[in-house]
Amino acid sequence: MNSNEINEKLTELERLRAQMAQIEGELAAAGPSAQWVPQGFYTTYHILAGMTIGLIAAMVSLTANVIGSVMFDKYPLELIKIYLTFPMGEDALALGTTGDTKYTGFILAAGCGLYLVTGMFGGIPFHMILTRFFDQSSFVVRFVVATILGLGVWVVNFYGILMWLQPTLIGGNWILDMVPWYVAVFTHLVFGWSMLAFSHWGRFQPPDYSQRNVAAKPG
Repeated sequence: MNSNEINEKLTELERLRAQMAQIEGELAAAGPSAQWVPQGFYTTYHILAGMTIGLIAAMVSLTANVIGSVMFDKYPLELIKIYLTFPMGEDALALGTTGDTKYTGFILAAGCGLYLVTGMFGGIPFHMILTRFFDQSSFVVRFVVATILGLGVWVVNFYGILMWLQPTLIGGNWILDMVPWYVAVFTHLVFGWSMLAFSHWGRFQPPDYSQRNVAAKPG
């Protein structure tokens, strides 16, 4: 490559650099439409994050309950069987002991799915409260909040809804009668504490466009 070709390449390079600087200036002048950053609390993002973390927390809660059931010589999915009395009535209590194995497995799997879906939607208010109002609080404060939320959901679910809804619709009150209060409390606390433990996964980090522009400029 001779000197004329080198000079042409350098000239072309300078032209491209000037064009890039012009485009960057136009993007910066365009404002938020070109470099979007949500203003205030990003509600939609945190709803989806709460659903995801709620699903994980429900898995942890269900796993802890299965382990506890085995430790106390209970059927591993005893909690699911009792919860299934809401749509099935007393017949759900016989699952796993009599009847067709494939049918039983399908029903229990569906019950586990309903448990996880419930946790997924239940995770939304947990995550919204923890991130919107207590994101910058200390761990102790956030732990207390998660504990109160877990206990609050237990009280509302069991004594505000199930106490009258299951007898009204199904004709029995198996959930309140068969789930010991300490098991119900433990299950809801594990869920709340899991929401706290995984809450950092759901924090929104807005992109830093200024750093991108600095990195794009030639040194």
